[in-house]
Amino acid sequence: LSSEGDEELVRSVNKHIGRQFWEFDPNLGTQQERAQVEQARNEFHHNRFITNTISDLLMRFQFEREKGLKMKDSDYKVKMKKEEEVTEEVVEMTLKRALRNVSMMQADDGFWPGDYGGPLFLMPSLVIGLWVTGALNAVLSPDHQTEMRRYLFNHQNKDGGWGLHIAGPSTMFGTALSYVTLRLLGEEMDGGNGSMQKARRWILDRGGATSIPSWGKLWLSVS
Repeated sequence: LSSEGDEELVRSVNKHIGRQFWEFDPNLGTQQERAQVEQARNEFHHNRFITNTISDLLMRFQFEREKGLKMKDSDYKVKMKKEEEVTEEVVEMTLKRALRNVSMMQADDGFWPGDYGGPLFLMPSLVIGLWVTGALNAVLSPDHQTEMRRYLFNHQNKDGGWGLHIAGPSTMFGTALSYVTLRLLGEEMDGGNGSMQKARRWILDRGGATSIPSWGKLWLSVS
């Protein structure tokens, strides 16, 4: 998608001010920075049942690099054990750290972007709608689809299902939505290192095709 509107698939009357556009560049950054991103991905996947959100970490990496405001652990680091240790110097350092962080997260056009993480029923609705209209591959690049699959697998519950949001217990609606979305995004029937089998088993153990919407029944019957 072009923020200049040259090849836009999403139209705007304000030149897309306040909108975020996801672009993929496999060669962006240094080798060390790309390794940092991969490490963050691996750590999040490893701790996904403990921490439900990545807290915009990849976007923070990008803003740190673009603005040269990388915050080291030692920058403005303050440790306090007692209330009386709150001195003027401590308050000043804490405020500077907060201002530095807020400034780092501001986009070039003045707004503060952020991941709308949490709901697990929004993205599947988009994917299913694009598939129904035949626009899935025109709107979503292979890299978009890869990251969408990664997102869904990272938020799959231990029991194999998905909830209505990333911290919710598995529901039939949420699980059917996510399973169908993964299949529409090109995931193999037995893909995801066993994740697809777990999802399908979760659905079938709870009534299967008799308990899910009609579009889910269709996909389970052919997958």
